[in-house]
Amino acid sequence: MKKKEAEKRIVQLAAELERHNHNYYVLNAPEITDFQYDLLMMELQQLEKMFPELLRKDSPTQKVGSDILPYNEIAGSLPRQFEQYPHRYPMLSLSNTYSLDELSSFNERVEKGSASPYTFSCELKFDGTAICLTYKNGRLMRALTRGDGSVGDDVTRNVLQIPSVPETLKDGSGYPDEFEIRGEIYMPYKAFDKLNRQREIEEEQPFANPRNAAAGSLKLLDPKLVKGRGLECTLYHLIVEEPVAATHIEALQKASSWGLPVSGLVKECINLDEVNEYINRWDSERKNLPYATDGIVVKVNQLALQASLGYTAKSPRWATAYKFKPEEALTKLVSIDYQVGRTGAVTPVANLEPVQLSGTKVKRASLHNADQMQLLDIHIGDYVYVEKGGEIIPKITRVEPSRRGFDIVEAVFPSHCPVCGAPLVRDEDEARHFCPNQDNCPPQIKGKFIHFIGRKAMGINAGEATVEQLYSKGYIRELSDLYKLTPELLLTLDKWKEKSVSNFIESLSKSREVPFERVLFALGIRHIGETTAKSIAMRFGDIWSISMATREELLEIDDVGAKLADSILSYFSNPLHMRIIKELEEYGLQMKVDSGKKTVQSDILKGMTIVISGNFSIPRDEMKFLVEANGGKAGSSISGNTAYMVAGEKCGPAKLEKALKLGVQIIDETQFFEMINKI
Repeated sequence: MKKKEAEKRIVQLAAELERHNHNYYVLNAPEITDFQYDLLMMELQQLEKMFPELLRKDSPTQKVGSDILPYNEIAGSLPRQFEQYPHRYPMLSLSNTYSLDELSSFNERVEKGSASPYTFSCELKFDGTAICLTYKNGRLMRALTRGDGSVGDDVTRNVLQIPSVPETLKDGSGYPDEFEIRGEIYMPYKAFDKLNRQREIEEEQPFANPRNAAAGSLKLLDPKLVKGRGLECTLYHLIVEEPVAATHIEALQKASSWGLPVSGLVKECINLDEVNEYINRWDSERKNLPYATDGIVVKVNQLALQASLGYTAKSPRWATAYKFKPEEALTKLVSIDYQVGRTGAVTPVANLEPVQLSGTKVKRASLHNADQMQLLDIHIGDYVYVEKGGEIIPKITRVEPSRRGFDIVEAVFPSHCPVCGAPLVRDEDEARHFCPNQDNCPPQIKGKFIHFIGRKAMGINAGEATVEQLYSKGYIRELSDLYKLTPELLLTLDKWKEKSVSNFIESLSKSREVPFERVLFALGIRHIGETTAKSIAMRFGDIWSISMATREELLEIDDVGAKLADSILSYFSNPLHMRIIKELEEYGLQMKVDSGKKTVQSDILKGMTIVISGNFSIPRDEMKFLVEANGGKAGSSISGNTAYMVAGEKCGPAKLEKALKLGVQIIDETQFFEMINKI
C-alpha cells in the first residue's frame, strides 16, 4: 500500500473506531461485535506500524475509550450528570489477542525483561464495565468509572447499591490506611433477562447485552433504581503505596480477607502450557457460567517484575487478554420470516429449533439480506451455525453441509412485500430490498408512529404495544391522527385507565414544545438522522423552505449527500405528506427554528470569509449560521481570501494542509466563540 492510500485509510479507520467507541462506552449500544472492532483496531495498528510518520497522538491506538458524556462549557450543550475526579493512577486498557501463538510472543517479551523465574496469573475476563474503588480508613471513599483513563465519573452512591461491594471493610483484617482496587461491574444473565422482560412490559427498548445493561445501570441518576438491577462486582487489581504481597494472586487473597469480592477462579500457571490448558478449559466451560465472559486475562504474577516491565501509552506490558472467539451453536433452520421495517427494508429472519447460546436460549437469527442468503446457500431444513458474538443479536454464519437431508427446501427471497403485496425494489448501491408502498404498508405505517413518538423525536408517552392497539382499532393511519385522539377513545384500549390517558394527553401537549429539528427528525424521512435534521433545520429555518429547496441547495449542506437529497425531494413532492405537515402545524407543532437562533447578532465578522471544518459541540451548519449572524461569510473551501479556518475534531486534512500552505490563521472552537463574544 502506498503512503497516500494508507493515510486515507488511517483517517477512515480512526473515525470509524471513534464512532464505535462512543457507541460502546457512552451510548451502551454497540453496532458491531468485539471481534469486528478488534479487527479494525488491528488494521489501524498495522498501518501505523508500516507508516510511523502517520501515527497521531489522538489515534484510537494510543488511548482508551471514554465513557464520559461529551460536555462543552461554552455551548452548555449537555449538563454534567456526575462529578468527575482524576484517577490517581491512569486506568489503561489491556492489549488483546485471539491467537495462542501471540501469547507465546507475549511470553517471549516478558522473558526478555526478566532476570529470574516468573509465573502467570490467569483469570476470567468479565464482560462488564470497569470500576475503580478507593478505600480510606476502611471505608469506601470513592468509586470512579474508567472515564477517559485519566478522569472518571463519581458513581459512589450507585456502587453502594451493589450488595457484594462493602461500604466498610472487615475489622482487624490488616488493610492499608488507603488503597485503590479495580475491577468490573457486571450483570448476571438472570438479572439481565428479568430487566429486559420488565422493559418490554413498560414498552422500553431492551438492552442489547448484559455489558450494556450494567454500564447503563451504573449511570442511573437515582441510586434506588440501581439497587433493583441485580448488579455484581468482581475485583482484580490492587494498588497500594507499600506492597502487601510479593505476587498478584497473594494480593488478591489479601483483598478477599478484607471482605472485598474477588473471583475464586484465579489460577497460578507456572508456564505457557498451563496457561493454554486454562484457556481451553474455560473456552468450553464458560457457557455454563451465570454471567458473560469474553476471554482470559493473563498477568505476570510477580509484582516486582510487573513494575520493571512497566507500561505503554495505552496498556501494561505485563498483562494481556486472550479473547474467546464468538460462541456458536449448531441447530436446525425451521422457517424464514420476512420482516418489513419502518423504512420499508425487508429483513429475512430465521426461525430456529431453540438452542442454548451465551447464556440465553436462541430461537431466531438474522440473515441480513438476499445476498447473504445466496452466499450461505441457505435452505429450509438446513443445520446452521448461529453466532452471538458480543451478546449482540444472533446471526447465521454458515451451513453445515454434512447434515443436509433430502427434505430441504430452497429459501427464495420474495419479489413482493410479504405484508401489502407491493413489488419490492432494490437500490443499485444497497444490499437490501425495500417495499416502496410507504404510506399504505401496515408495518411501515406503524413503524413511522413508533419512530415519531420516540424519546429522541417527539417524546410522547407510549410504546409499540400502544401503537399496535391504536392501529388495529383504526384510530391512527397518519401522524396527525395522534392529535385527534380523545380520552374517550383512549379508554377503550386494553389496560388503559384514567392515569394512562392523562399521561398520554399530557405528553401530547408537551410535544408541541419540541424544537423544529426534532420534529423534522420525527417525520421519519428516509436517511435523515438526528444530526442531519439539525443541519437541515438550521440551514433552511422552516419546513416550507425545506419543501421548496432545490437539489443543489440541499447538496450545499455538509451532511447531505445525493441519496439524502433525493429522499428529501421525493418526500416533499408527495401531496399526502404536505397535507399531514400542514395538519401537524395546525395542531401546534414547531415547524420553524426558534427565531433567537437566526437573529443577526453583530457585524464583528463583517467582510471576513471563514471556513468551518470538523466536528464541534454543535452542528457544523449552526457554526456557519453563527458566522453569518455576526456579519461574516461561511466559505466552503480554503483560498487566499479566507480570513480564518475554524478547526474541530477530525477536520479535513486537505483543508488543514492548504490553510497552512496559504498562511490562513487556524483557530479552534473556543477561540471562535471568544471572537464573537460568546463567552
